[in-house]
Amino acid sequence: MIPASHQVDLPQRLMALPGYPLADVPAIKARLRAAGTEVIDLGIGDPGLPVPGVAIEALQQAAADPALQGYGFQGGLPDFRLSIVAWLERRFGVSLDPETEILPVIGSKEAIALSAFALLDPGDDVLIPDPGYPPYLGGAHFAGANIHQAVLRPENGFLVPPDTIRSTGQRLRLVVLNYPNNPTGAVADRDYVADVISACEERGAALLWDNAYSEIGFDGYRPLGLLEVEGGRDIGIEFHSFSKTYNMTGWRLGWACGSAPLIGALRRVKTFFDTGSYLAIQAAGAAVLQDPDEFIRGNVETLQARRDAAVDAFCRHGLAMTAPRATLYLWTPVPTSEASEDFCRRVLESSGVVLMPGSALGPGGEGYVRASLTVASEVYETAAARVAEVI
Repeated sequence: MIPASHQVDLPQRLMALPGYPLADVPAIKARLRAAGTEVIDLGIGDPGLPVPGVAIEALQQAAADPALQGYGFQGGLPDFRLSIVAWLERRFGVSLDPETEILPVIGSKEAIALSAFALLDPGDDVLIPDPGYPPYLGGAHFAGANIHQAVLRPENGFLVPPDTIRSTGQRLRLVVLNYPNNPTGAVADRDYVADVISACEERGAALLWDNAYSEIGFDGYRPLGLLEVEGGRDIGIEFHSFSKTYNMTGWRLGWACGSAPLIGALRRVKTFFDTGSYLAIQAAGAAVLQDPDEFIRGNVETLQARRDAAVDAFCRHGLAMTAPRATLYLWTPVPTSEASEDFCRRVLESSGVVLMPGSALGPGGEGYVRASLTVASEVYETAAARVAEVI
């Protein structure tokens, strides 16, 4: 037993992680609500829309099946893997081996982070986007890698230049990309993806392609998959999530697919960290993937209406917005001379509108704020008017 007076020193690797800006947002929101302010939260990435009815029905039925109460382990439910294979073939025209090229995961977040342990030795170089999803940084950091951050710049269309891949580090082993991109909303075309694949091949680096927003494209735009571009299947892992595509954020379900050796490495690491998703949830996932795609189309129509309403409202109230072709996010420069965190804090305290400071996603995001398509279309008029008042 540790004496009450003894203080355990936390490891330097943990203490070296960057802090999270606006970590006190939940407390501020609670205080504002208690004072009678209607809080409008545009900071989160949760669509806040209903999950497919077929998922709930399948989960209820599967939860009563004794055969699905045990450990799933890494292979998971065979029907789930087969449904993933069929979905990928229908959507991207690729045919994968359900045994060696598909891996069910507990949401793509944990799998992306654990991929660093599967593919990197301490001291290896890894290239990640800045700003970017925090697990890119966290996984590489805990794996002891040398982290290189490629700043996403508007003059490059918020794309990581392939020549940056060609010139980064002496021991580049891993590149992490995310298009459609969180937080910028940027998209990548086939020529760009082919050039990225070529650059990774030249460097002998694996490519992680976070495709969480593969189905959230607007105005008829259909995002690419890594594996449908020549060479992507040989050097990469593509991640998909039920969180954004099917609004199943709390279900924690997704999959990794791609190169059999890379999938095998990730599977091996995961055996030391988890025993797989609850099989009944995998059964629900299988049912969702087998369902016709009208659900996705309806979802995207709703999000596109939100995008149009948000861009129109913010632009009319003097905050410059460009309509993204994909994702749940609007990415815009801070309209004042303040740091992004200071601006977002002032907006929250003064108006009750939650925005995410770009710096929360990396130093390269400084000077920007992110607003999410997470509230009903009509609410954006109120949100934009409040923000304009603060400015």
